[in-house]
Amino acid sequence: MKTTIAKAVMVALLGLGAAGSTYAADPATTGRHGHALSQEERAAKMAEHQAKFAEMVAKHQAALHDKLKLTAAQEPAWKTFVAAVTPTLPTTPVDHAAAASMTTPERLDQHLAMAKQHLAKMETRVAATKVFYAQLTPEQQKTFDAEAARMHHHMAGRMGHRMMMHHGGAM
Repeated sequence: MKTTIAKAVMVALLGLGAAGSTYAADPATTGRHGHALSQEERAAKMAEHQAKFAEMVAKHQAALHDKLKLTAAQEPAWKTFVAAVTPTLPTTPVDHAAAASMTTPERLDQHLAMAKQHLAKMETRVAATKVFYAQLTPEQQKTFDAEAARMHHHMAGRMGHRMMMHHGGAM
């Protein structure tokens, strides 16, 4: 009985820690030395970040396209796939003032809503990937699998590093 209560308390504390950490300093709202940026500076910084992100995504997509050696008949499926799976960044920065004034249940509701949006995007990506994958030859599927595994490994490493940095080095 004590173990179950201890586990429940631990899960609750971890949840609160995760919920609160989301509203830590947003790099898009602070300058190099932690000073607050003006609205114009934040917008410029966000636009620059979005442009770099879009460039990186396009570069990776072009590399995958070249490695797959798609036929002319596969090009429409590729275009549909890319349109469905291309990630996007938020266009507005996190409103830390609004988040700070929320109650814990309100913040958790917001996290749940965001998680549902992420899940819907993932379901769209999975469906688009399955349709595209079915259009590939077995050799192209092997290439796609290898590239997807490489990207997954790369992103898991980066996300793990970010989580460690975001949570102060402790998980």
